[in-house]
Amino acid sequence: MEIRTAASPADVMHYTTERLRKEFLVQDLFTAGRIQFVYSHIDRIMIGGAVPTGEPLALTAGEELRAAYFLERRELGLINIGGDGIVTVDGKAYPVAHREGMYIGMGSREITLESRDAGTPAKFYLNSTPAHRSCPTVLIKPEGEAEDGVVIVKAENKVALGSLESSNRRTICKYILPGQVESCQLVMGMTRLEPGSVWNSMPCHTHDRRMEVYLYFDLPKEDFVMHYMGEPNETRHIVVRNEEAVISPSWSIHCGCGSRAYTFIWGMAGENQDFDDMDNIDNTQLL
Repeated sequence: MEIRTAASPADVMHYTTERLRKEFLVQDLFTAGRIQFVYSHIDRIMIGGAVPTGEPLALTAGEELRAAYFLERRELGLINIGGDGIVTVDGKAYPVAHREGMYIGMGSREITLESRDAGTPAKFYLNSTPAHRSCPTVLIKPEGEAEDGVVIVKAENKVALGSLESSNRRTICKYILPGQVESCQLVMGMTRLEPGSVWNSMPCHTHDRRMEVYLYFDLPKEDFVMHYMGEPNETRHIVVRNEEAVISPSWSIHCGCGSRAYTFIWGMAGENQDFDDMDNIDNTQLL
């Protein structure tokens, strides 16, 4: 597990490209047969990836958490961006297909991740945040029919935004948020850009009460996203490749422009869970 400390905007404005990438870019999350984590001091979020290729991978606390088990004081959200997988929570198995997700509540003790077919392994993207109460564990599907232990994303939580004229036509699919999947503080979802659109979260915003992490994927090897961050009057950029993530402090804008359309998963943690609690930045304010 890699540990990342918090950063002040007064310091970040002086970072070199190398330092900026070292502090905020998360690479090599998806390694065959392993679970990888980065632990950020920014709202204590953990960003992880798991690629089971043989025996099921067990989620353990490790020395860094000083806990008896991983979710002793935490909650977990995950979305599968690979082949079909299985997540087992305290003996109950959940089939998690491509682009399906799960919320796993605090107090769940034994969690294993596996692939149905090692030839096309699951790729579980993980976000974990501290929790002070336990919420029900559920499987989350963008489409389908609800059943016991399964939540289907509501129509009102699939939001089309932007336009082709602005190169930002996109659909936001909200997985974990109040009114759909109960959590202690974690909010999580996925945004897919339409072909011909390249901008996300534009016009951009900040939200002082929550930090955010973006995972970019669905990018061919030669393509990239220019992820923009920093204060509105002191913007910086990071070149992000396929299946890499960027940590965004609460004081920073967070938007991107790709060399082609792409998909990204967003996860938020902090003071509240109000998706619309943001401070919008007019394009004329950016420097």
